[in-house]
Amino acid sequence: MTAPTDPQLHLDQVMSRLTGPGGRFELVEEPVLGTRMPVMKNRGRSVGELLTTSLRWGDRDYLVTADRRMSYTEHAAAVAALATALRDDHGVRKGDRVAILAANTPEWVIAFWATQVLGAISVGLNGWWVRREVEYGLTHSRPTVVIADAKRAETLAAVGTDLPVLTMEADLPAIFAKYAGSPMPHTDVDEDDPAAILYTSGTSGRPKGALHSQRNILAVVDYHRFSDAVVGEFSGRPVDPAMPSPLRYLLTSPLFHIASLHNLVIPRLATGGAVVMHQGGFDVDAVLRLVERERVTNWGAVPTMASRLVEHDDLDKYDLSSLTSFSLASAPSSVAFKERLREKVPFARNALVDSYGLTECSTAIAVATAPELEQFPGTLGRPIITVSMEIRDPYGEWLPDGVEGEVCVRSPFVMLGYWEDEAATAAAIAPGRWLRTGDYGLVENGRLRLTGRRSDLILRGGENVYPTEIEQCLDEHPDVLECAVIGTPHEDLGQEVAAVVVLRPGAVTTEAELREYAADRLSYFKVPTRWRITTDLLPRNATGKMIRRDIAV
Repeated sequence: MTAPTDPQLHLDQVMSRLTGPGGRFELVEEPVLGTRMPVMKNRGRSVGELLTTSLRWGDRDYLVTADRRMSYTEHAAAVAALATALRDDHGVRKGDRVAILAANTPEWVIAFWATQVLGAISVGLNGWWVRREVEYGLTHSRPTVVIADAKRAETLAAVGTDLPVLTMEADLPAIFAKYAGSPMPHTDVDEDDPAAILYTSGTSGRPKGALHSQRNILAVVDYHRFSDAVVGEFSGRPVDPAMPSPLRYLLTSPLFHIASLHNLVIPRLATGGAVVMHQGGFDVDAVLRLVERERVTNWGAVPTMASRLVEHDDLDKYDLSSLTSFSLASAPSSVAFKERLREKVPFARNALVDSYGLTECSTAIAVATAPELEQFPGTLGRPIITVSMEIRDPYGEWLPDGVEGEVCVRSPFVMLGYWEDEAATAAAIAPGRWLRTGDYGLVENGRLRLTGRRSDLILRGGENVYPTEIEQCLDEHPDVLECAVIGTPHEDLGQEVAAVVVLRPGAVTTEAELREYAADRLSYFKVPTRWRITTDLLPRNATGKMIRRDIAV
């Protein structure tokens, strides 16, 4: 059958065929925690089962680093050994927490899967946390055992915890040897049983532990399988689910966040693709060498990493022809930045994708394809499969397209709640399982446009001012590398608009020039009245999100 000439019509037909009755990703409506919503009919029920079925991929690469290569068979054997040790030596049982505190390494992944086959809860502690924060995470999650790399084990020693600590460099190799050949443990779980705790970024307060269920994680896996199938059908190369995927995914973000764990490492077990893991601080040349050597096809980067590509003066010396998908995630980026990225980086010209998601949602809420970014600049695409999205007013009432309000979503991706924080859970999840994201936005042409965080809102003399709009305006200035806009106290206005502007290397501009530039493009009350011009980069967390509380004018 000849494909329609209208790409959108073709896409709609493909999606209907895949999700309709009898389709591989057939959608049905079922209750999820008491609320009916669309779910995939042919879904898994246990995250741990993915590990067992991954054995069919055999000696294919699962985890690759600059100096290591681990097959699916080798990975499963290591998981079985560690799970046996956790169960027999440390008494880990269903529902117990196992904390993982480490930089990116294959052992992090092994620890996660060993926890899952026991029906326990993997707790991904932030590897950048300092002693006080680590102490909070341990007290809050109450793990039975901690698995850590040597550097973080020193922090744990300073904390003085009496919890068992297994080090990745010494203890895990000994366990792999001692329990070599152990059968894979199996634990029965319900799909709404908890599977993982990942901590929110805490850019505006103390981190909260987002509790993800078996259902949440498996729904993410099915979303990625569905996306692969759509691309295959749309391109005329249908995906055979019995065959391993040829795709090779570059991992450059921390494993303790959903971008790397839920949306990269975990889904590969269902598809047979490879994870190419960069370790250590982000070194653009080291990363590009890895892309070239391993023929990486897909890379999801935070904007701060992408900006290093824009600044690179010799990308042509690398063979990056294998890259067919390049996505931005975890932190917002401006239209101007995306334009610079497409101009400077060859593989981003036709492959750039942007998305919007939250830790609380396990994956993306909306995704914008390369054509959408060109046709509808500044938007973040349509909601992904099974996601219902509404814009609501402060009273929780639905708002029509074009009207700004809070972005609210409902889907099988939405977390169970915040670990042991009923008040925060009740504030975040409204009746009917609607998650209040705390982000403001509106819908244009069926696509989401974000306008800012509710917590970042500046109230200036009765006018609502959203920092995102001003930041994106200033980001278009040729001398500006990055900027932050915050509200500062003002005796008469309540708050005034302040800007911290980071200049590009060698750039010279003045406060007066920047103020004039903004005044030509923004309403008078949005133009910053306080400025700090610097060459020091803005404070950001592990996923590239700006830490506004650490910014001062």
